Amino acid sequence: HSGSASGGQLEEKVDLSAEVETRLLQAQTLVDQGQLKEALVLLAALEKKCRVGNDNPSLVKVCEAALQYCKDVDDQEALISTLQTLCTRRSQKTSAIKALVQKALPWCIDGHAPIVTTTDEAKEARDNLVVALRTITDGKIFLEAERAFLTRAYATIKEESGDIVGAADILQEVHVETYGSLSKKDKVEFILEQIRLTLGKKDYVRAHIVAGKISKKHLQEESMEDYKVRFFTLMGEYHRHEKDSLELAKDYHAIYSTPSILKDDSKWRDALQSAVLFAALSPYGMEQQEMLNRINVDANLDKLPAGQATIQLLLKKEIINYPLPHQAEMESWPAFSQGELADHWKEMFHRRIIQHNVRVVSGYYKRIHGNRLAQLLGLSREQLEQEISNMVSDGSVYAKMDRPKDIIRFSQPHTPESILTDWAADIDKLLGLVETTTHLIQKENMTQ
Repeated sequence: HSGSASGGQLEEKVDLSAEVETRLLQAQTLVDQGQLKEALVLLAALEKKCRVGNDNPSLVKVCEAALQYCKDVDDQEALISTLQTLCTRRSQKTSAIKALVQKALPWCIDGHAPIVTTTDEAKEARDNLVVALRTITDGKIFLEAERAFLTRAYATIKEESGDIVGAADILQEVHVETYGSLSKKDKVEFILEQIRLTLGKKDYVRAHIVAGKISKKHLQEESMEDYKVRFFTLMGEYHRHEKDSLELAKDYHAIYSTPSILKDDSKWRDALQSAVLFAALSPYGMEQQEMLNRINVDANLDKLPAGQATIQLLLKKEIINYPLPHQAEMESWPAFSQGELADHWKEMFHRRIIQHNVRVVSGYYKRIHGNRLAQLLGLSREQLEQEISNMVSDGSVYAKMDRPKDIIRFSQPHTPESILTDWAADIDKLLGLVETTTHLIQKENMTQ
């Protein structure tokens, strides 16, 4: 039974290569005489014969020829209808569909970008072909790589026409991380484009979710340096919107530590300046201290005197006078003045200096008069109370304020339980020392 596989027997194969060669010559002659329609009718009958006869090489040849003839006479309508008809034939072979799509791809996209067109007519033809090919590749696993490239190209077309929201929505349809036929680089590039467009349409929540699909471990590889810089630049845009200074410091430090950036003097300076600035703007904590110490030991910091002085002041347990001597220089850095957040960062920097000073004082004083503390820190009483209240709320310092007596206490009162626990720990330690000493004395006596 030609073309059937009933009863478990192998499908019968017919060799039609000789007939195909003859018919293709006839079709070519018809095309040369301007009779494209007749040539396509001839090829349609031949295509069915090859498909039913399971002659895959001949089938592919016929399908490709039909497309090529449409392209040669520049009949865009016939090209798309032939492509759709041949791909949706009953029991069409995957090899034929794949060959048709791959044949048509270079006519509308170059890699993952749409081909450059000079006329509106050519642009419309290109866009229609991209849409038709996306419809054909939808849901076909053997064409997932082609679909990803077509989707990228279609999103670029949308973006060029000013529809960023539409471009972002089109890219989001493709879950490229599940595609096995794409290389790691292609996947990362596709996801970076998804992040860029979702940020472009101000959908920050989705951008953060999509960013989680990229493994930071892969970005550390030598061949991925460009992608690493692009990824952390995009994440910087997201964290800037979230006003998350610690994450911004990590983003810029990751960019700075990339070998290709370290080779370019102006690039590493910008990245290191930004890392210093946002580390200084970060709330006090283990990660922030670790980041400050890591930047402090960097040899390149010597070339940024303002950054070096700031880091060293924040690492010392000493009161810092505000404004800093080099603050004007820091405020002129691009990362500080960029966008609408300059005033926010300026206010935040002042708050971080006050918080640093309060922590320093709490380490040296058990209690202090409020007026004296305000004078030491160069603040009004209201500002001081507000900042200490915020620090107590987030747990970064212990303090109690006695307003009538104007006393601020930084030492935590000991409960009877904690005193007893400390006493028990001390007794344990003492008994341990006594036991060790006794053991050593006995050891000396035995050796005499």
